Parts: sequence; structure tokens; C-alpha cells
Amino acid sequence: MNRLKHRGPDWSGLYQHRDSYLAHQRLAIVDPASGDQPLFNEDKSVAVTVNGEIYNHEELRKKLVNHKFRTGSDCDVIAHLYEEYGEDFVDMLDGIFSFVLLDTRDNSFIVARDAIGVTSLYIGWGLDGSVWISSEMKGLNDDCEHFETFPPGHLYTSKSRGFRRWYNPPWFSESIPSVPYDPLVLRRAFENAVIKRLMTDVPFGVLLSGGLDSSLVASITARYLAGTKAAKQWGSQLHSFCVGLEGSPDLKAAKEVADYLGTVHHEFHFTVQDGIDAIEDVIYHIETYDVTTIRASTPMFLMSRKIKSLGVKMVISGEGSDEIFGGYLYFHKAPNKEELHRETCHKIKALHQYDCLRANKATSAWGLEARVPFLDIEFINVAMSIDPESKMIKKDQGRIEKWILRKAFDDEERPYLPKHILYRQKEQFSDGVGYSWIDGLKAHAAKNVTDKMMLNASYIFPQNTPTTKEAYYYRMIFERFFPQNSARLTVPGGASVACSTAKAVEWDVSWKNNLDPSGRAALGVHLSAYDAEAPLISNVPSKVIDSIPRMVEVPGVAIHT
Repeated sequence: MNRLKHRGPDWSGLYQHRDSYLAHQRLAIVDPASGDQPLFNEDKSVAVTVNGEIYNHEELRKKLVNHKFRTGSDCDVIAHLYEEYGEDFVDMLDGIFSFVLLDTRDNSFIVARDAIGVTSLYIGWGLDGSVWISSEMKGLNDDCEHFETFPPGHLYTSKSRGFRRWYNPPWFSESIPSVPYDPLVLRRAFENAVIKRLMTDVPFGVLLSGGLDSSLVASITARYLAGTKAAKQWGSQLHSFCVGLEGSPDLKAAKEVADYLGTVHHEFHFTVQDGIDAIEDVIYHIETYDVTTIRASTPMFLMSRKIKSLGVKMVISGEGSDEIFGGYLYFHKAPNKEELHRETCHKIKALHQYDCLRANKATSAWGLEARVPFLDIEFINVAMSIDPESKMIKKDQGRIEKWILRKAFDDEERPYLPKHILYRQKEQFSDGVGYSWIDGLKAHAAKNVTDKMMLNASYIFPQNTPTTKEAYYYRMIFERFFPQNSARLTVPGGASVACSTAKAVEWDVSWKNNLDPSGRAALGVHLSAYDAEAPLISNVPSKVIDSIPRMVEVPGVAIHT
């Protein structure tokens, strides 16, 4: 439990029945006074530990008329739903969740994870026949002979000793949809997704990078916050948070959006050296060696610490939009709507290994919860049912990436955002915090990984062999914390450009020689793209890294409010 205490600093719960143990570290968001876990049914024959939020819990309570609830927690419905419907109740839950349910009547248990994998979850097996479940890998890696990522949208039962997929939306088959694009339908679906995430009994805010996705989240939240229970408790003026290097693109854009919306804006600055000093902690908490995830997780990790210090416990964020709408810059080269749609399906299915992993663990490291309305299951169904022809990028028609989302919120009478923000080019988070952030990481890695080390990379790391010094550097740190083969298998690999899948790299011949997850690797698309003639990884002169200001005290970030 101590290894996961950072995720839930508010309360610790432990329950034992025969040879089964349920342990929980609580971060109290809804009903903080009485919702401690484990949660039980009336006679305590069913016990549940949950990480997550059930947004439709009030609606579900109305269906459970013959049940008595012990708490006001949104997760209290789970044990009672199981009593009524058995294990088939999971698809009734609208929310983000990972849970373990123990039925003491026959000592059986079930485990389930939310549809997309917004909450993190792992499963492992011990030599003694034990089964382990943990929100993070560090909670079970030393006790299991084998462990792996618990698949999103799946259920595991002790009776079957196997997995079953409970989440089966129409888009999962990757067949090409044909519903005509209706901007008002899309707009309302996303507004609903944001509004339902205002369910909270604690102070909250929004993460605001100044890009399209986070700005829309902030705009809708600010528009509908008044009159909610949260506003009555904590006030109707929204707090927004942004992080970046001094003078970065995100800081400037976020400040403009915050001023436009009238939020109480908190701007956090960090230096390249602050980020480098935090890399080991980031890899320990995020539990990955994926390059782009570490690049983006570091500023989010630093920002989350400062947000929590202000007394905020929940933030709403903009992850998931690029996967749904083909928003990454490499989608400019999608050859046809069929390829585009299949790529978006693949990206959504892999989110739990990338952006969801980052958003969940970078915030949970400091006892902060992130909610992601773009990954609302009802919204995804609407967005993924649209004919993908509408998502195709067509410059000659003025259609840039995520055009259908931008158009849905282009309201002349009651503008959601300034036009130039609504139509700002996609900027990946790790780029938007400041281009020198990635350049500084590469330079630091070049000082710690030699050419000789790279020559032996395929022998040292035969699984997902690092091809750059930056990747090698992260891998060394990861292996020190998580040396098991099962651990390295939880991290995906493969060629990528600007966050593409390996398949999409084939869309442009020039990308094969410029493989890098940064958006600037989308040659001919990004306004600040890398020089096509310059190698992406080079031995940067030491004076570059030496010019970075050093911290003389404990690394931190300055707050400007």
C-alpha cells in the first residue's frame, strides 16, 4: 500500500476475507466525509475497491430501489449493481474506473477496467497461485512471476480465470461509418461530456495549454459552471492552469484564452534543468520508457505538484481529441478516408499506453485526479460514427486538422473562443511547453549515452531496441526501477513520426528518415518543422546544455498568478 500512497493520500483502507485482501488508498473527490473504501452492500457479503468516478451514479441509484446505500460516494452503486445483475452490470457504468469486487459468499472476485483505459491497472500472477491487481506496476512487480497491463474495456473473473471484453462499440470493428456530419450534434455531445465531469465536492480547475482541445474544455466549463453544485460550494469563477518554459507558445496562448474566458489563471514556469532533474521521478511514476510520453509527462508532473499545493484535487483536461479526429499533424498525409478512420481506431485503442497513462499517473503522483471529457463513451460513439470524409484535411478547402471540431464550436453569436485560437495549428504538449525542452533533453541524453553504447543497444535491449540516445537514456532509468521482463513488455514500440502508428509512417516516404514523435517531425506540415536535411539526433555541443541555468536549491517551478 505504501508504494501507492501518493495516489490516495486522504485515507487508507484494508479488508481481509480468508485468503483475499483488498487494499485502497483514497483520493476523496465525491462525498469525502463518508466514502472511504472498501465499499460494501447491505450485509457486507460483497466488498469493492474502486479507483475512478461513476458519472451516472444518481441515475443508477434510482434503478436500485430496494437497496440501501451506506455512503454518498458515486462508486457505492457497484456492489449493489452486482447483486442485481451479476457481472453483466459493467456496461451500465458511465465513467472512468478500475475496480476489484470480492463476493465473500463463494470467495470469488471480478476485476474490470473502463472502456478506454483512462484509469491505470495491472494484473499479475505469483508462483504460489496468487493473483495480484494494482493501479500501478510498482504495486505488484516484485511479487509476481508474470504481470501485464490489464486491457481496457475488459472484465476478469476468478471463476473463468480469463478476460472478457465488455466494451463493444460499433467503431471497434473499424468498419467505415457513414453518418453525415452535423456540427450541432457534435457540439452538444461534447458539452454534455464536459458538464457531467463537473461532479465534484472538492476544489477543481482546468488544464489550459491554449490549444484547441484544452481551450474548448475551459470554455465549456466556464460557460456552464454557474448553477452547478460545484459552483455553489467553491464559486463560479473557474481556475485554469498552464505550464511552460519562459516565452513558450503555450504560455502565451493560454494567457490569452484565460483572459477571454475570465478564469483565475495560474501560470507555472519551469527550466530545462528543472525537467531534466525530474526525469527519474517521472519514469518511476509514469512507468514507461516511451520517448514522447516521458517528454510530455515531465512538465505535467511538475505542474501537478504545484496545482495540488494550491488545494486543488481535480482537473479537467483535453486528452483524446487528436486520436478521435485525426488531429496529429501526420494526418495531413492520410491517403484516403478509410486509412484515416482505421488509424483513428488504432490510436484510440492504444491511448491507455500513451496519453491516458500520462494524464493518470503524472497527476496521481501528487494526489490529483484528471478527467478527460473527449474520452466520454457517448461522445466517442457520436464522433466515431461520422463519415471520416469530414475528418480529411483539405487545405484547398480551408480544412485543417480537426476541422469538424473547430467548425462545431465556431459560433458567431456566442463565440466560444477567439477565431485564431479556434483555428490554431496543432501543437503537441511536449512541443508547446517550449521547443528548447525537447532539444535540451536530446542534448542531455547525448552527454550520458556514448556512440559505443549505442552500438551494443540491440544486445542490451533486444525488446524495443532504442534507436536514439534519448530513448537509450530513458530505457536505462526504466530498467533500474523495473528490471523484470514483464515490465518492459508493458511498453509499446515501433516506428513513429509525430505520434503516428508504425503503419501511418508509410504515408510519406520522407518520414522514414525522420522518425521522431515530436510534431516538428511532420516535415512540410508543422510551421516550425525540423530541417529536412538535418539529422534529428546529433551530438549537440556541450555548450548548449551548459548554458541552461542550474538550480541552487531543490528544483521547483515559479508560480505567476
